[in-house]
Amino acid sequence: MKTVYPAVFTAESAEIGGFSVTFPDLPGCVTQGDTLSEAVAMAQEALGLYLAALQEDSASVPNPSNPLSIHTRERDFLSLVEVDPERYSRKKYVRKNLTIPVWIADAAERKRINFSAVLQEALLAEINRK
Repeated sequence: MKTVYPAVFTAESAEIGGFSVTFPDLPGCVTQGDTLSEAVAMAQEALGLYLAALQEDSASVPNPSNPLSIHTRERDFLSLVEVDPERYSRKKYVRKNLTIPVWIADAAERKRINFSAVLQEALLAEINRK
């Protein structure tokens, strides 16, 4: 289920560049990006991980504030960030079968390579590449 929270984006100084992002409803949920696109992507990831952690710890999840009630300062602007916290859950896994050549499987097993970890890392790299 997707959730939307207001986020405050702060443009850094011209010398530093980039944007920092805070969530008024979520203490400690802070991130940044060198560009606006990167800051938005990082805000989605920070929000997703934060909410998933709250849910996994059975902590109460604060309701999002009405964006009209949030006041920003000069150099700040408000934006809504949407995320599906389930996507970031560390407790849910799905089993997938794969087919690889026998010689690769044998060599990997001899080196005690964790197939799941390697596949997860490769999939995340591919997802982030696209």
